[in-house]
Order: sequence, then C-alpha cells, then structure tokens
Amino acid sequence: MSGENTHVARERELVARMDRIVRHLIEKNISISTMESCTSGLIASYLTDTEGASAILKGAFITYSNEAKIRQGVPAEVIARCGVYSTEVAREMAQACRRAYGADIGIGVTGTTGNLDPGNADSVAGEVYYAVVWGERSCVRKRNLDLTGLTRHESKIAIACEVAEALEKVLSPHCGTISIEKTGGGTE
Repeated sequence: MSGENTHVARERELVARMDRIVRHLIEKNISISTMESCTSGLIASYLTDTEGASAILKGAFITYSNEAKIRQGVPAEVIARCGVYSTEVAREMAQACRRAYGADIGIGVTGTTGNLDPGNADSVAGEVYYAVVWGERSCVRKRNLDLTGLTRHESKIAIACEVAEALEKVLSPHCGTISIEKTGGGTE
C-alpha cells in the first residue's frame, strides 16, 4: 500500500473510531475536554465530527506555547522541573482542561512533530507525550514516533490515533490506572 493510501486508511479508521467513542460518551452522558499542543486542536476537531458532540465536548484549548499552558492552569513549576515535553506536563494539561471546563475526561497532548523547538531545549523530533484522565482512571504515555516522510498533518493524525486508543482504554470498565512509557514503534 502506498504512503498516501496508508494515510487515507489511517484517517478513515480514526474517524470511525472517534465516532464510536463520541456516541458512547453521548449515550453514557460523559463529558470531555482537550488541551492540545502538537496536535493543534485536531483531536477536538475529530470529536466534533459526530452529530450531537456538543452534548459532551465542553471545550478545548490549543496551547502551543509554554505561556499558553501556564495561563490555562498547567503549573509553571512542573514545566520548569520536568520540561514541557514530559508525561507530567501531559497529565497536568489533562487535569487543567478538566477543571477549566468541568468535564469528566481531560486529554492533554504535548510533543514535537517536526523540527526541534528552539524555545525548549528538551525538544526531540517525534517524541510525544499524552494523557487521558477520567477520575481515578488514566492513561499516560510517552511515544517516540517515526514521522519520516509524513507531513505535519499526517503526524498529527498518527498522534490522534494513539490518543483515541488511550481514550478507549480509559473508557474500558477494566481500565484502572495505566501509566505506560511506550517507546519506539512507528505510526501504525
């Protein structure tokens, strides 16, 4: 399968997966919010592709800079201590958007999809951190994605696929707390 066909198939799978997730959230009356950096609001956008999503999506932040994260409730000391690209900051992002919007579930995503970030010394291309938090249930991960040959949009889709999988795990009745540092692998 060519690269373009792989990208199209991945995006179609993501759309279908997010549709199932949103329908489940609507059925169970579970609200959600996001705070996204490297995905630039793409996850929130996919959540709104399902009719009726306004019943469960309380709001979303795009916090591309450190200052934006801090203004929306991520403690500056966590960024200073752990670096903006860390599982700790991803978890704080998820918690901050939950608090800000009064949502049941919060999603936080930070990382570098392309070139290194000149404003943050801890920037590593392809290194992504995300957290999905729902009460005591959480899934927090570090991923090193091979983004070779992908556009920035394709990279964001690859990350959104990872986050959708984590969201499904958190919604699973047997989830509990999952704190996995998953590294390596590609964008499959």
